[in-house]
Amino acid sequence: MADAKNPGPFADWRCKCYVSAESVGLFMPRAIQRNMMKKTTKTTKTPAPATKLTAPAPAAKSTATPKIKKPAASAGAPAIVTKPKGLRVTLVAKVDVGFGNSLYVRGDGAGLSWSSGKVLECSSGDTWTLVLLGVEKPFAFKFVRNDTDWSTGEDYMAAPGDTVTVTPVF
Repeated sequence: MADAKNPGPFADWRCKCYVSAESVGLFMPRAIQRNMMKKTTKTTKTPAPATKLTAPAPAAKSTATPKIKKPAASAGAPAIVTKPKGLRVTLVAKVDVGFGNSLYVRGDGAGLSWSSGKVLECSSGDTWTLVLLGVEKPFAFKFVRNDTDWSTGEDYMAAPGDTVTVTPVF
């Protein structure tokens, strides 16, 4: 048996194996073994060959003479004037007509008629709106609840491009 001072031949050999960097035996620590076995290869990517830029070839000139167009109308004729399309009118009614009821509008222009109404859209609890497109002249209108009960008072007026906000009374 080996004592503390002299651990014996087997222990001495094992310690030297651990310490020695040249040794590649079974007793070598894994960290050293990994460093010795690791292969370092550096891969470099070769750049693509440069291409030479060339200017585009000039377009061939045409030998034909350009044709000159004559104006469609003579200089003394009046220019054609197009009538501008009508503007939009937004009708807003601030009234609570009650749950389950609807609000309609009747009138004499902008696609409205006094015999049947157009329904307004309820945008909140007491706000009803309708947008009329293509209005070309002023017109009169009145609100009708459920297309049967007329609002009291005078007719309302609207012109192209107006936003009319009223509070009708029934």
